[in-house]
Amino acid sequence: MGQTKTLRILGILLCAFAFEAAATEPIRLNGPVVQGGMIVGQATPGSTVRLDGTSVKVAPDGRFVFGFNRDAGQSALLEIVEPAGAQHIETLSVKQRDYKIQRIDGLPPKKVTPPPELTARLKRERGLVAQARARDTDFLHWAEPFIWPAKGRISGVYGSQRILNGKPRQPHYGVDVAGPKGTPVVAPASGIVMLAQPDFYFEGGIIIIDHGYRVMSTLFHLQTVDVIVGQAVEKGQPIATIGATGRATGAHVDWRMNWGATRLDPALIVGPMSAED
Repeated sequence: MGQTKTLRILGILLCAFAFEAAATEPIRLNGPVVQGGMIVGQATPGSTVRLDGTSVKVAPDGRFVFGFNRDAGQSALLEIVEPAGAQHIETLSVKQRDYKIQRIDGLPPKKVTPPPELTARLKRERGLVAQARARDTDFLHWAEPFIWPAKGRISGVYGSQRILNGKPRQPHYGVDVAGPKGTPVVAPASGIVMLAQPDFYFEGGIIIIDHGYRVMSTLFHLQTVDVIVGQAVEKGQPIATIGATGRATGAHVDWRMNWGATRLDPALIVGPMSAED
């Protein structure tokens, strides 16, 4: 065999080895594997991803995002199949959390148990929220660092069991930032406004921002809503002001995040509040 042919075969073998190594390199995951956590992953472009048997959308560059509910179980199965056929199966151990009990008294009784004549209104408002959160766009703003939508005292945390006027109600799925009425509220990340309403019954002034791949921010109890549906907003852009509208006993903004129907903990995603936020 001639030297040129030998070198050619050797080169082909080296290229094949390099491709196989690239195809089987470990999958990268960034974020806390904990109830309420959001994970940003990186796989080989063209891979397919499934979490507990459900498809996870993958960006052209191989990035993907998923998260865990407040009451997620102790483990989750992540399956990744690369374009060349290499398969990765990993069982993720989901850290469990202990949640606080928060008692809120002094609410108007009709804000705890709405009268029957409000049934149609509440159904319509829930429908508008569901419609906004059902969108599935290709924005990649979820991969950027988030910032706090307002600065102030943390007056409510994710996951806490709510006791309203002595009556158990659903857990709190957001983080509350208290501040004077009229304090600016900014977009925690870039995106498109999917819902902007000044006066929902429970939420008061409400804004939903789509960050892409079904990752969305929702902001409640706003005094003013200063954006419109379809508007593109940049991270840090003023979009509203803090209020005490809806079911609220004091002025604050309630920031919630979703990955589809999965309710995430914004505090885990944004990190501790600092002077730069």
